[in-house]
Amino acid sequence: MSYGVGNGVRRARYLRAALAVTVICALLCAALVAAIGALNRDLYSAGGFVRQYLEALATHDTDTALALPGAEPTNADLEAAGLPQDLPRTLLRPSVLGSITDIEFVSDTTGPTDAAAGEHTVVFSFKLDGQDTSMEFTVERLGTVAGLFSRWGFATSPLAVLHVTVLHEADFSVNGLTLDTRAHAAADAPITFSNQAAYLAFAPAVYNVSHDSSLLSAPVQSVPVVASGAADVTVDAMPNDTFTAQVQAKLNEFLDECATQQVLQPSNCPFGIEIDNRVKSAPAWSIAEYPEVALTGGESSFDMPGTEGQAHIVVDVQSLYDGDLSTRDEDVPFSVALTVTIQPDGALAIQLR
Repeated sequence: MSYGVGNGVRRARYLRAALAVTVICALLCAALVAAIGALNRDLYSAGGFVRQYLEALATHDTDTALALPGAEPTNADLEAAGLPQDLPRTLLRPSVLGSITDIEFVSDTTGPTDAAAGEHTVVFSFKLDGQDTSMEFTVERLGTVAGLFSRWGFATSPLAVLHVTVLHEADFSVNGLTLDTRAHAAADAPITFSNQAAYLAFAPAVYNVSHDSSLLSAPVQSVPVVASGAADVTVDAMPNDTFTAQVQAKLNEFLDECATQQVLQPSNCPFGIEIDNRVKSAPAWSIAEYPEVALTGGESSFDMPGTEGQAHIVVDVQSLYDGDLSTRDEDVPFSVALTVTIQPDGALAIQLR
């Protein structure tokens, strides 16, 4: 009798232990399923994938950003977008990146059509160099890892193509980096007055583009790029004060040289006078008002349109009608136009028109 009672107690204890183990296993399985679900919603979700890209840019970890599936456009992608292939990667370096902070998930929507049903449109907001903005990303599911965690890739590369046109020059600066638009041109390409080049660039990012050299300058333009594809910027490099002062000095020197000619019509000069009466003294010229140099960019040179000045003449004349003597002491208006080019050695070539 006591033997049967002992066996019953042992069976009861075994059943309670088995039940406890079963409950613990069930709880562990539920926790594992919940953890997998949470990871798929967050880290391994479409939004989690885009967050990895944005956080990599925020820490200037360009290698990680570029290693994400679909981050870099293929040549086929570029061709389909009508963009050049094999673009320079000069701007894909950490030193060019600015500040990305306050990264916040906004939305994740699936494709509106059956053809795009596998694609997700993910939107994040953030501060780009301190300014509130947002960007839309298109991603797609690539499968799973170990059959549990979703894998994602960019269906459309988030990189942009910065297409830079530099007017009247070749060099420009972007985020502290100076680039030559002719650096990737063919060896036999002719030298042109204005130049263009295209570069792969990260998006989102702000590109501060300008030009500053000894003779030319262009103000800084802040170009926020918050979309993939082409982004155009024009750098208008124009004569600075040094350039204008050099041209003004050369023009004044030329006019002063003209004024030394003691004739009514100084040779190869923009001013002169016709007198019908008899000239009784050597004409004495001076410049009363120099034309003020103001240059604009032309097709192949910097141009100054016809600009007014005043020469002054003093000369004695005798009337052919009655023989009276008088002195012509007056200003003579004239106009000067010119073109200026910068020679390879940096000197200015000035041509009167």
